[in-house]
Amino acid sequence: TEWWYIPGHAQAQGRSFGFQVTFFRSRVDATQGMQSRFAAKQLVFAHAAVTDVHGGKLWHDQRIARAGFGIAEAATGEARLRLRDWSLQRDAAGWHAVVPAAGFALDLRCAATQPVLLQGRAGLSRKGPQEEQASYYYSEPQLAVSGRLALQGTEFQVQGKAWMDHEWSEALMHPEAVGWDWIGMNLDDGSALTAFRLRRKDGSTLWDGGSFRSAGGSLYVASPGETEFSPQKRWTSPATNASYPVEWLVRTPADIYTVRAVLPNQELDSRGSTGAVYWEGLSDLIDSNGKAVGKGYLEMTGYASPLRL
Repeated sequence: TEWWYIPGHAQAQGRSFGFQVTFFRSRVDATQGMQSRFAAKQLVFAHAAVTDVHGGKLWHDQRIARAGFGIAEAATGEARLRLRDWSLQRDAAGWHAVVPAAGFALDLRCAATQPVLLQGRAGLSRKGPQEEQASYYYSEPQLAVSGRLALQGTEFQVQGKAWMDHEWSEALMHPEAVGWDWIGMNLDDGSALTAFRLRRKDGSTLWDGGSFRSAGGSLYVASPGETEFSPQKRWTSPATNASYPVEWLVRTPADIYTVRAVLPNQELDSRGSTGAVYWEGLSDLIDSNGKAVGKGYLEMTGYASPLRL
């Protein structure tokens, strides 16, 4: 399974928005030897969402199709993804996402301002106590965002910042893991913070990790045990009755931060594509002195039901 994930935040006309675009490609092992063009050798699916901070609402849409027939394509060797009229590709100017979705639309360019950040050990990121539980993983933080965001026909010319994660793996999650908690944060001074943990059913941490790259470019990769997530405030979804921590105290080697959702209801129901219900949304980053120092995305899986990969 491989995925390209671009979350960010943008502003226009005194309004603030969060957005995310994610494309996935998953190989179906059982069909690889089939000769038919209709064999579903690769599945392509995508999610997109917009958080309207002013309106207090999350907009979400999803797509899925087998690769081929001009409907869904995920090129190998380059970042060029398409699912019907949704697309994400990389060109000389950076990333370009075009998503005409239900109730909203995105046409955004995300230009690199910093070098690629290799997560884990030179791009190999452990995700569990066993060595094979790992993924190849790199990020591009502090992307400069410009373009168009539309909500129910009202169009905004937006500017902001984004974060790109590209990750791929053949590994399955550890059998004790039910989900994960993850943050990717663009700090106002140009720094970039990643922190995550794999979580057991009882809420304890099975594995943790992350990184901090300063504005000057120095990178610190956290060892297991150096990152700690402590829930502070919770929100219960009226749709699924799942209870999510929407405010966290996150201890990292860089500082002890508060991560606070800008809206509590940023739950995504993706049962029409990936099969999961999870929480993913725009959040503020506050340092140990109580100062707001950045924004980014918080992702929490396995709260509505155990995640299976």
